[in-house]
Amino acid sequence: MSMKELVMTRAGLEALEKELEELKTVRRKDVAEKIKVARGFGDLSENSEYDEAKNEQGFIESRIAQLEAMLKHARVIDNDDLSLDHVSVGTHVKIEDEDGEVEEYDITGSTEADPLNGKISDESPVGAGLLGKKVGETAEITLPGGATVAFKVVEITRSAL
Repeated sequence: MSMKELVMTRAGLEALEKELEELKTVRRKDVAEKIKVARGFGDLSENSEYDEAKNEQGFIESRIAQLEAMLKHARVIDNDDLSLDHVSVGTHVKIEDEDGEVEEYDITGSTEADPLNGKISDESPVGAGLLGKKVGETAEITLPGGATVAFKVVEITRSAL
C-alpha cells in the first residue's frame, strides 16, 4: 500500500508517536499476558478468552504497522514556514456563509481532524475547498449531501495547535 505524504502539526505527530509507544510497550505486554493466562484455561477451540486476546493482539499489531507507516510519511508543518496569505494545514480560518453566519475552523491533517472541536481535515469537503483561498476569496463547496455552499474567507491566522 503506497501512502501519500501526511501533513500534520507538531502536536499531531507527537500524539501518533505517543500512541505507538504505548502500543509497543504497555499494550503488547498486556495482551501477551492475557494470551498466556487464557492458554491455561485448557481447550483452545472453545476458549473465548483466548480468541479475544488473539483478536486484540491482531488489532494492536495492525495499528502499530499503520502508525509506523503514517510516521514514515509524515511531514510536520513548522509554524515558521506557515504562510498566512492563504488557507493551508496549520491555519485557523474564519469563514462566512451566504447568510452572514461566521464559523471558525483549524485546518489540520487527516490524522488530527476533530470536527466537533472545530478541527477539520484538509481532505474533508470544507477543508479541501478552502485550501489555497486568500482572505476575501469565496470557496464553492459541495457538501456530502449534494448541496453547494459558498464560504467567504474572512480571516486567516495561525492555529493554536
